[in-house]
Amino acid sequence: MNAHKVYTDYFFDEPAFNTHDGGYVPLVRPEVDEQPLNIPSVLSPDKETDTDMYYTVIAQAGETQFLPGAKTKTWGYNANYLGQTIIFKKGKHIHVTLKNELPELTTFHWHGLNVPGPIIDGGCHAPVYPGESSEIEFDCDQPAATLWLHAHPCPSTAQHVWKGLATGVVVQDDVEAALPFPRNYGVDDIPVILQDRKFHDDNQFDYMADYDPDGVQGPTPVINGTINPYFDVTTQQVRLRLLDGANRREWRLHFSDDLEFTQIASDGGVLPEPVTFTHLMLTCAERAEIIVDFGNYKPGDEVTLYSDDIAILTFKIHEFASNPLNLPDHLVDVPDPEVTPNSQTHKVVMSGMDEEVALNGRKFDMQRIDDRQQLGNVEVWDITNTNDMDGGMLHPYHMHGTQFKIISRNGHAPYPNEMGLKDTVSVNPGEEVKIKVWFNHTGVFMNHCHIIEHEDGGMMAQFEIFDPDHPKTYKLMDMDTLMNAFAKERGVSREDLDMPGMDM
Repeated sequence: MNAHKVYTDYFFDEPAFNTHDGGYVPLVRPEVDEQPLNIPSVLSPDKETDTDMYYTVIAQAGETQFLPGAKTKTWGYNANYLGQTIIFKKGKHIHVTLKNELPELTTFHWHGLNVPGPIIDGGCHAPVYPGESSEIEFDCDQPAATLWLHAHPCPSTAQHVWKGLATGVVVQDDVEAALPFPRNYGVDDIPVILQDRKFHDDNQFDYMADYDPDGVQGPTPVINGTINPYFDVTTQQVRLRLLDGANRREWRLHFSDDLEFTQIASDGGVLPEPVTFTHLMLTCAERAEIIVDFGNYKPGDEVTLYSDDIAILTFKIHEFASNPLNLPDHLVDVPDPEVTPNSQTHKVVMSGMDEEVALNGRKFDMQRIDDRQQLGNVEVWDITNTNDMDGGMLHPYHMHGTQFKIISRNGHAPYPNEMGLKDTVSVNPGEEVKIKVWFNHTGVFMNHCHIIEHEDGGMMAQFEIFDPDHPKTYKLMDMDTLMNAFAKERGVSREDLDMPGMDM
């Protein structure tokens, strides 16, 4: 790799960082013994053939030993908390049995996966009720990427994710496999799910006690479900698949010694060229794959990953064979289709804070279609954040069912690590971000702010991707049906159901 620029700032507008929010909860490094970083196991397929992969994904309740003392009651996918990493291979037909062993309904949303909507996509129109299961199938036809699975039952998405319903999904393909990246899972290819939590009496979560309509936060960093984690480095290069899986928190990441690292992929897959940083900021739901080269360290050294000034993950250096980082200047060709002539520009305005959040001036309605785009078209979506800089905040904007291309920020080029495919883009207060959007499948999909309490509170809309030659009608779930089900499952009357966002 030739000499290149090293980026040393976070790019986003500093006055809008969540550190300035009145409800900001600073991270505090917990005073507990170091623990080895939990590396989620890989979920084994039920069956795999040359053409198909079969999985069973179970949403289940369990207990997790986060801290000394009592175990914490948690939820997870095929695990007590978070889940096992799910691997899909490009070109295969995927069959998934979704089982709900929780005491209440949930959904299974494949964040970043290009699949039909609304049922396979797994938003709020696809509930799986307690003790029941659902079958979905789809073709995996997108580039290698780090995606994720999380619950999305409106308006309890935030609470379900807080309890643990989130896990990594990896798409593999031959293009990525030919690149000189670390890919020995658990050794030099490591998922890093960034979350924060608050522990109450007996080490339990209490979402309602911590509730903030601008996003629930906790003071304790929880990385892959591990408190005060460390990772034993046994190779010179380590690939970290970073996911901001927090409800609200932004992560401003840097290493001790301002160690440089190289980003090789974003939400939708490998970047066209590597980008080198000393500081990297992720907002809710964003992913970044980075390669860290520990070649200047010796056995016994420690390198610390920080968010702001709080240590969140320690890398303990052991003996390793010399293997200097040597990436090509060009990694992959990223799709960048021309905008369809005479197509409309879609306007999305994210506004408000607290309970006043809205998208295009309206709260989410499960049975309202807010926008439409024709299948096969490439169209511009214009995303703005009307919050002012004095009291405003960054809004991470997410679209279901697609990976898009960022065109510009306020008429200027995107950030250097935004040249690949994305499904989530954070928008500064007062900023206009234009994106180029196309779809492979028809369906009804959601678009929203990915501060999860904001989407639960109504900063969400839905759009239809239609094929004029094959029109479809959709039976969309209604809020009353979901609220009545939640009330029944929680053993309370509908009037006594305490669920933030239910009156959006």
